[in-house]
Order: sequence, then structure tokens, then C-alpha cells
Amino acid sequence: MSVPRDQEFAEYVSARLSTLRRLAYLLCQDRDRTDDLVQAAITRLYVHWGRARAVEHLDAYTRTVLVRVYLNERRSTWATRVDLSRELPDTAAAPEDQDDALDLRVALATLPPRQRATLVLRFYCDLSVEQTATHLGCSTGTVKSQTAKGLQALRGRLGPVDPANPHGLLSTPRSVQPSTEVRSNG
Repeated sequence: MSVPRDQEFAEYVSARLSTLRRLAYLLCQDRDRTDDLVQAAITRLYVHWGRARAVEHLDAYTRTVLVRVYLNERRSTWATRVDLSRELPDTAAAPEDQDDALDLRVALATLPPRQRATLVLRFYCDLSVEQTATHLGCSTGTVKSQTAKGLQALRGRLGPVDPANPHGLLSTPRSVQPSTEVRSNG
């Protein structure tokens, strides 16, 4: 490979490494696997760099590579044969003000890989149904059903929506109670 081509690849990856790591973490929910997924995706991207840099939306292409690496890993027998320690590492507790995000991450981690990938692409990456289908290599109907199933599962794990907070996924803290008083106009 020529030096300018390698330099172009290195600059591209350096500029997007943190974004790729965040996306990989949302998919696999494991900091160690995050780095493995990103490395595998970057390796595939490097091998196909000539084709990749010619596409119209290189970031979308890269994201597709990462998601497919994740899904292929989940389908492989390695993922089912190798079971690393189930014990959680000793880590500091998350700050109190991030409880909602942590609850959502925990609930997201319980979803099957395909549903998780669909929700991450649709709502974290803000992709359309069609774009998500392209990334996952499936039909738009599959994206819609995986989204519906994933959201239903998340709602079930996170609890009912509070009428005082209809747009939030998590209910309002107990210290804030919605008013049950009915007012009439006459």
C-alpha cells in the first residue's frame, strides 16, 4: 500500500475512533469486547479501503462494517463456546445523576443482538428505517418488527411510562408525584 493511502486511512480512523468505540460499546455492552469489535471493523475497513473511500457516505459504510462484525461475532460458535467470567469487575459506582442512562444501558444489554443493533442504529445513530435495513442487510419490515419488539422489551424492563413524563422512558422519581386532581371549567 502506498504511504498516502495508508496516511489517509490512519487520519480517517483517528478522527472517528471515539465514535466507533461508543457505537461498539452500545452494541456489545462490554468494554473489552468494544476494543475487539472496533479493531476487527478497522481491519476489515483497511482491507477494503480502496472500495470504502470511493463510496458516497464513508461514515455509513464504516458503521455498517462495525455492526456486521458485531452481528457475525454473535452468530459464530466462538461466542457460544467461550464464556468469560460472569463476575463483574470491581468498578466505581456511577454518579447518582446518571441513573436513567444506566438503567437504559442495562435494559439494552438484555436484548437479543439483532434487536439491540436495530435500536442503536435507529435511535442512537438516528438512522431511518431504510438506512438501518441497509446497514443490517435485511428488509425494512424486519427493521420495523425488530424495533417494535426491542422497544416493547425495553418498556417491559424499564416499567410503565409516568403520565407526568410521557416522553421519558423511566418513571418520575417518587419525590415528584403527578397531580390527580381533576379541574372543571365551570
